[in-house]
Amino acid sequence: MSLNIADYPTLALANLPDELRSLPQERLPALCDELRSYLLHSVSRSSGHLASGLGVVELTVALHYVYNTPFDRLVWDVGHQAYPHKILTGRRERMNSIRQYQGLHPFPWRDESEYDTLCVGHSSTSIGAALGMAIAAADEQQGRKVAAIIGDGAITAGMAFEALNHAGDIHKDMLVILNDNEMSISENVGALNNHLARIMSGSLYSSLREGGKKALEILPPLKELARRTEEHLKGMVIPGTLFEEFGFNYVGPIDGHDIHTLVETLRNMRKLKGPQFLHIMTRKGKGYLPAEQDPIGYHGVPKFDPSDSVLPKAPSSGPSYSTIFGNWLCDMARTCPQLMAITPAMREGSGLVRFSREFPKRYFDVAIAEQHAVTLAAGMAIEGKKPVVAIYSTFLQRAYDQLIHDVALQELDVLFAIDRAGIVGADGPTHQGAFDLSFMRTVPNMVIMTPADENECRQMLYTGYQHQGPAAVRYPRGNGSGAELQATMTPLELGKGRVIRTGSKIAILNFGTLLVEAEAAAEQLDATLVDMRFVKPLDEALLLSLLAEHELLVTVEENAIMGGAGSAVVECLMRHKKPVPVLNLGLPDIFVEQGNQQQILAKLGLDADGMVKSVREYQVK
Repeated sequence: MSLNIADYPTLALANLPDELRSLPQERLPALCDELRSYLLHSVSRSSGHLASGLGVVELTVALHYVYNTPFDRLVWDVGHQAYPHKILTGRRERMNSIRQYQGLHPFPWRDESEYDTLCVGHSSTSIGAALGMAIAAADEQQGRKVAAIIGDGAITAGMAFEALNHAGDIHKDMLVILNDNEMSISENVGALNNHLARIMSGSLYSSLREGGKKALEILPPLKELARRTEEHLKGMVIPGTLFEEFGFNYVGPIDGHDIHTLVETLRNMRKLKGPQFLHIMTRKGKGYLPAEQDPIGYHGVPKFDPSDSVLPKAPSSGPSYSTIFGNWLCDMARTCPQLMAITPAMREGSGLVRFSREFPKRYFDVAIAEQHAVTLAAGMAIEGKKPVVAIYSTFLQRAYDQLIHDVALQELDVLFAIDRAGIVGADGPTHQGAFDLSFMRTVPNMVIMTPADENECRQMLYTGYQHQGPAAVRYPRGNGSGAELQATMTPLELGKGRVIRTGSKIAILNFGTLLVEAEAAAEQLDATLVDMRFVKPLDEALLLSLLAEHELLVTVEENAIMGGAGSAVVECLMRHKKPVPVLNLGLPDIFVEQGNQQQILAKLGLDADGMVKSVREYQVK
């Protein structure tokens, strides 16, 4: 149920940015207070991202107040800070559906609103996209303005700096706003810096700066002296020399929760020519003390009571796959001093909190820099270390070249622990782990394993770690089936599957954690069930041995059908000239929508009932 908008009288007047811009500026603080309260109580009822949105309330209001959206373009990076933007752009009444099946997307989504200029789920894309829009705007000459809003975590990625370098070089009109929320607002972000921001973004300073440059053109030595003097003076009070070197005019840092300073500064900067950089300081979770004190814990929240200072704990149903991995990593590190753990800013999500505390000198969080994470591992492996890269399936996509060129080509000893493989649920199309089997299977020297349960995951991690060369173990988000964990770690024989059930006519070849559903389907169909375990190398001997007693092979995987494990089976049969009917079940050739994991698996026919239905329909054809 939606909140009663009558409880938010100022916010009620700003359902769209045009309405927001009609408000007198003195009403903006009240609007910000109501927007923050609405966001808190909305997310507490629906679940979703909270702390980031609370921190950008004033910035969101100021941007839509100053910029003529949607004609002017705002590009949010990363997307989880865009909840206030959604509330102010006509989606207020639908916020209770966010991250739910057929509801609002958790990130900006172009098909959802004309105010969403870029589909954003992965980070660090805003500056490059905004520059592309700025180039188009300059060509159209209609006065369109472009602003990219990037978080301090997202700007750590290489592509953000690549875009900054290009933008500063070609000198297009655009604004980059750095939302810096990793530290509390310090003393230098007060009256002095707010005053400097107004001055440095104003027309007088700008005209003096440009006029001075022109006047000194005829005296190059004096021009260089003036440039250095300006840099040194600004560097005394402003940490923006780096961005000036990229070719941007740097302004800040300013208080990102001072709505009036933000509005005045943005008004000034919107008029300026060339690339502009505004550095604002915000507090994640602003206005809600529990989120301010624990911004990581309140980054993504379940349904909760805002009056309670503690988030509810999810009902325990055994350890998650991420926890299984984290515990295995600690066990392994105690026996192998060469082990090194690497993650691209996913310490909590990938289950590395315990390892980071017990083995801090062997733990490397490289920030949002997946390419660097993989090549860093390559360098360690060259020197005899045993690196383990903990990474989400969807983020490994961003380091595919490094996987090929820097690891597999050189047959280096790197283990990839691939979390969030398959359907991830509420984060939707940008985060589904749909492609890793397909894109890894084509790479020479790779060993690829798909555990069916928690214990198999643990043993496969050990197997991959002991293997000399690149190996990958992919496992899903969430908890397993409750399989008993064996403390002893035993390497599996490479490329060997196991027969779980013997049936007749139909053989189900399962790859991964859909085994529970496949077992139920096999019972209904009286089918043979095989846990294939390895996608590469494939157990060809076992596969070919099934042909004598079975008329139909059914492959099951939580990966794209195109190029996935089922494709490997078909390719094997064709190589051996065995034209046996094969039904491939997996993710179809679409970007899979959001919804909880069971909803999506059922819709795609990957639960037991769906598998049985697909087999019977195939037999009738």
